[in-house]
Amino acid sequence: MAIELEKLLRPVDNPVPLFPAKFVTLANGEEMVIRQITREEIPALLPHVAKLIQVERDYYDIVSARLYAELLGYYRYRVQDEYVLVAQINGHLAAIVNGRCLNPQVGVSYHTLALRRGLRIGAHAFAAKMEYHIDIMKQKEVLVVAESPIGFRRWMIEYQLEKRFEVAHELGGVPSYALTKKLFDRARSSLVVGRRPVPEKLLEKACEAILPPTDPPKPPFDLLAATRAMYDSTGTALRASRDQLEGGEK
Repeated sequence: MAIELEKLLRPVDNPVPLFPAKFVTLANGEEMVIRQITREEIPALLPHVAKLIQVERDYYDIVSARLYAELLGYYRYRVQDEYVLVAQINGHLAAIVNGRCLNPQVGVSYHTLALRRGLRIGAHAFAAKMEYHIDIMKQKEVLVVAESPIGFRRWMIEYQLEKRFEVAHELGGVPSYALTKKLFDRARSSLVVGRRPVPEKLLEKACEAILPPTDPPKPPFDLLAATRAMYDSTGTALRASRDQLEGGEK
């Protein structure tokens, strides 16, 4: 009975081509591999994402919480047509990006999480995700939203995304922006980098194991630095925590 119910609960994924792994030479000379992972590799990501749920800086908390649920949904066969790409430097996890196919013409971007700041690691991983939708899956556009000012600058402004405000995005029903093939082609020369094929030893190192991030994001020293305004609802709890740490209510 349980087996039969599980068959009903699991969505059936549509066949799509896999993302061909590529490598990016970062500004500091390190080489970063971006590749698609399987469901079996998801448990290796979860502990590293879970730690960032407590990091309120730059909205890592909400992005990590949502990404954790999406990864688990993919792992447990509760999301249709989802994919996950990871960026690794010498095997160490540097970024995670995910999304899914809404239909053959339209893709949905879920999240981009940089587990190592700087060097445009998150931007390179996002570009690879868009490359997967536009070049590999041959979709006409990708629906995108941002949950942080950094994300808005990186996606909406840098790519000059088109408004699709009549379309509610899956991430909370907020208005969507869209990356079209025309916009992606225009951005190729400045925002899309990387080479294929990945050298054999470099790819073997990445596939051997997903190692912990070397310098993951950390909470700010001052809890108030995580808020964007003194009267932000998040700030109330943070100010109370700070006051308690300093030895009394104010």
